[in-house]
Amino acid sequence: MLQKAITGTILGVICAVSGYLIASQIPQFGHLRWAGWVGGVAGLAVAFVTMALEQLIKRIPLKTILGSTLGLFVGLGIGKLASYPFDKYLELPNLQIPLYIFFSAIFGYIGLVLGGKKMSEISTPYFLEPGGKAPSRLPLKILDTSVIIDGRIADITDTGFVEGTLLVPKFILEELQYVADSSDDMRRSRGRRGLDILKRLQQQNHLRVEFTDEDVPNAAGVDSKLVGLGLKLHAKILTNDFNLHKVAELQGLEVLNINQLANAMKPAVLPGESMQVQILREGKSQGQGVAYLDDGTMVVIENARRYIGKEIEVSVTSVLQTTAGRMIFSEIKNNGPGRKVS
Repeated sequence: MLQKAITGTILGVICAVSGYLIASQIPQFGHLRWAGWVGGVAGLAVAFVTMALEQLIKRIPLKTILGSTLGLFVGLGIGKLASYPFDKYLELPNLQIPLYIFFSAIFGYIGLVLGGKKMSEISTPYFLEPGGKAPSRLPLKILDTSVIIDGRIADITDTGFVEGTLLVPKFILEELQYVADSSDDMRRSRGRRGLDILKRLQQQNHLRVEFTDEDVPNAAGVDSKLVGLGLKLHAKILTNDFNLHKVAELQGLEVLNINQLANAMKPAVLPGESMQVQILREGKSQGQGVAYLDDGTMVVIENARRYIGKEIEVSVTSVLQTTAGRMIFSEIKNNGPGRKVS
């Protein structure tokens, strides 16, 4: 903040002094004593406008700025060519400059808008890292609403395991805002939590969080738009939505599922290992008991229904990995009676 204030002060002084000197040297204003001071005030105003433009421009992606600049120059060139026949063959000197301005304004505007728009549509999965470092060669990762509200993505990024650029489409941000404005207290708190998570992600030094106006007009629904945008940008989708995961995979998209990551991080259990568990309820099959590990993994124990409410030692017989998580099947070890848990 201090550096920004110093830089702004220096710019303001330079512009004010320059404006004073320029206005003082204009012959038409030489007889006016206050002309220089008016020029100084005008120069200071230019400095404020410049700093405001800086705040606006720095939010625009670099490729959009490059595309708009290139499109502007191409448009001005076309405007010059369009006005050339009028300069060459019409003996109307008073119309030459207005016609040139007219064509330059039209084609320059078209080039500026289309250049930025088309450049942003180009698939560029590689970006410069913050600080102007070399390209990270990491593909874009598009955030889904569910994974933002879930919040675990912020904890994962804190560890440094997620790098590169996280992309938040405008339609995802609008859906998040819609949830945050809901009349239902639970939905409203979830939406606001999602906005807080986005703010937290933006504060990560090793991450780049970008917002894009890219849309998929022909797609129906947010999930379809996410898949379409992922295919368009050759990006990965970061989600914890099971159905979105399957639809995206069917269309050839790579998906990063937070739930799968959580399951992969659970401690490995091998058949034959022993563990101490508390039987909480009966299972679906006759005589079964059900317990849970600290990470939420379900443990199904054969012939353990009579030990509900007790803590017993069990031996793992098999492990089943499903899309919903992991299930451990076991049996009572040494037919131990177990002990009552208060």
